[in-house]
Formats: sequence, structure tokens, C-alpha cells
Amino acid sequence: MPVKTAQATPEEPNRPRKSRRSRANNEGSIFPYKNGWAGYVWVTTPEGNRTRKWAYGKTREETHEKWLKLHEQARKGPVATKHETLAVFLTRWLADVVQPNREPTTYAGYEALVRLYLIPGLGRKRLDKLTVRDVQDWLNRLPKLCTCCDQKKKRKQPCCSIGMCCEDFPSRGTIESIRRVFRSALTHAIREELISKNVVSLTTLPKMAARKRKHTVWSVDDARAFFENLRAVNEPLYAAFVLMLVLGLRRGEVLGLTWDSIDLDNQELWISHQLNRVHGKLLHRDTTKTIDSDASLPLPALCVTALRHRQRVQKDACKTAGDKWRSSNLVFTTKWGTPIEPRNFNRSFELHRKNAGLTRIRVHDTRHTCASMLAALGVHPRVAMRILRHSQISVTMNVYTQIASPETRKALDQLNETLNTGPSSPP
Repeated sequence: MPVKTAQATPEEPNRPRKSRRSRANNEGSIFPYKNGWAGYVWVTTPEGNRTRKWAYGKTREETHEKWLKLHEQARKGPVATKHETLAVFLTRWLADVVQPNREPTTYAGYEALVRLYLIPGLGRKRLDKLTVRDVQDWLNRLPKLCTCCDQKKKRKQPCCSIGMCCEDFPSRGTIESIRRVFRSALTHAIREELISKNVVSLTTLPKMAARKRKHTVWSVDDARAFFENLRAVNEPLYAAFVLMLVLGLRRGEVLGLTWDSIDLDNQELWISHQLNRVHGKLLHRDTTKTIDSDASLPLPALCVTALRHRQRVQKDACKTAGDKWRSSNLVFTTKWGTPIEPRNFNRSFELHRKNAGLTRIRVHDTRHTCASMLAALGVHPRVAMRILRHSQISVTMNVYTQIASPETRKALDQLNETLNTGPSSPP
């Protein structure tokens, strides 16, 4: 039987063979999965490993959109595949970043805001799923959030637990601090490449929180009456209160002041230490709040006189205590030479304020009386500029406006002279 042979056909041009793959290597794919669709993209993790990152959706179009976003993220840099809740991240951030690298007082403040506000409010949210709307809605609720009820504070006054809210709402400053700490934490999350943008930076502070609380301040005559009341009872901490009102020192800076930081002959003072109680520990630290705080400050005559009086009082107290005296270089100590408890200092201030019949202010509010006191003491504006730590004299002159009456100036001078010649008594 004859064999049929294939006839020759005209040679066709070479056509590329269709690949069974529709995408290149490591590009990933999209396919039906359970009741929807799934897709993956090969990404590099922040640790440098190559792995798959998955996207899910109910329709192919939804999944494809997420898949394209993953591709864009992978193109820009590492992509995290394991996501923490906000509570876990903030706890880790406090322990690994804030506590080792910031001051103890700063860490204590951050930790309180995270524990009392951020974690209860948004802690269950996934870090990578947090949106601007989530944060904005939460911020908008803060001005009407009763912290007494929310944080279950134990108070004698009625509260929400029995149907009567005490309306202990967070202040504007507190809400600003919460937002600032939150923004700082998410900025670090961006550095760790856990998220791509800081959603807190895109939010706005609530309108009700925008009203700034006015500080209650004393006049020069109020401060003079306070000083006279202290001298009348021979208060051992008289010099401490003078430094706060005249130089604007903070409580921690006053209580942490050491004698080697004072030059009475040249009338200068350096505030390079602080004494604060943080998480139950009394810390005497050799760092201050700002770099400018480490600069020397000129001492007006009233401060020099008060500090010389403090030297005499402390020497008398040391002799009285005898062997029980605890030697230290601190300017302000108890009658045994030990550091002064900050809360006891506050109690002493409040007691003398009440006895003098003056308006109630916080210890920290004494800083706002500083400029008025300097003007009353006749301190030159250039010297006041150095004490107030202003960069421009115009700023100093704007607050250096209260002119004391001749009677007030005379009373302050008499107080200074009396302190120079009057007897001293131990604490």
C-alpha cells in the first residue's frame, strides 16, 4: 500500500508561543478563594525576607484594586506582613524607645496618657488599619469624656456610676498632649516601616478644646504679702519661694539646686539639676528641661539676701540635728538634711498662701509672676531678658510692663534689709 507523504507548505513566520503564565515571576496572582477572591504579591519585609503578602475581597475587582496597592507598596520599599494592634505597638514603643532615651519624667507623662486615654480608646485597632476618621472621631469625643467615669476613679463625690456625672472632662492642654504623644508614636511606626503615613497629623483638634485656660497670676503686691507672711513665721523655705517668684524657677529646679551651682559673690546661679519623684522614686538628676535652663542667671539683690539667710538657717539646723544630720549639697533640705518631698513643698506653699489670704494658684503658676517681680525690684530690662530667657528685648518689654508703686518698692527694700539683719531660726 503506497505511503502518503506530507506535502510541503509555505513557511510561516515565527510566532511567539503563548505562555501558560499570564504574569512574570514573583508578580503574584489573583484567583477564586472560598466565597470571594484572593491575591498575593511577593514583598520584602522590614527584616529583609521575601514572602507573600495576601489581599482578599468579595469580588475580583475589589481584590484586584487591593492587589495593585500591594504592588505599589512593594515597589516603594519593605512591606510589613505581621501587624500589631495599637495597644501592643504603643506598649512596645514606650518600653523600647521612650523609656531608654527620654527623661524619667517625660516617660512617666507619656505612659500615663497612653494607659489612660490611647489604649482604652483605640487600643484594639490594628496599627495598619487605623484611619484618619477613626482618630478624628475619637478626638471629637474626648472633650465630653468624663475621665472620672471612664477611668473608674475612686472619689467621694457622686459620679456616673450612680447617675450623676461630675463632668471631669480632660482640659485643652491634656488633649493637645494626647495628640502630640500619639503623633510621635506613629512617626516612629513610619520609621520602622510598619505604616506609610501618620494619620494623627491629618486630624484637627476639637473646637471645644481650642479655648486656652487662663492662668491665675499674682500681682506684685500679692507676692510681697506672701513674702511678708513667710518672714513673719520664719519659714525655712523662704528663699525657695523667692527664687520661684523672682527668677521663675520650676519646683524641681529649686528642690534640686546645689550650693556649688550658686556664686553669691558674683551674684550668679546655675540650674543644672532637678529633684522629682517619678513612679515612686525620688530622683536627683543632673539634667534640666531645656538647654537654655543650664545657662547662668543673674541674681537680684533680694535673691542673694534670701540665699545668704538660707545658709545661716541650714547651718543652725545642722548643729541642732547633730549626728542625725544627713550631709548633702542640696540648698533646700529638711531639718535632718534629707531632700524635700515635692508634695510636701506643695503643701507648704498652699498653707502659706491660705494664711496670707491670697488667690489660689498652682506652684507652677508662680513663674508667670516673674516679670512683674523683676520690674518691681528695679531690675534692668536687659538683665530681666537674661533671666526670662528671651531671645529678643522686644519680647521682654512686652511683658515687662507692670510698674510698681513707690510704696511697694519701699516695702520690698525693707523686707530685704530686715532679712539681712534679722535673726534666723532652724526648721
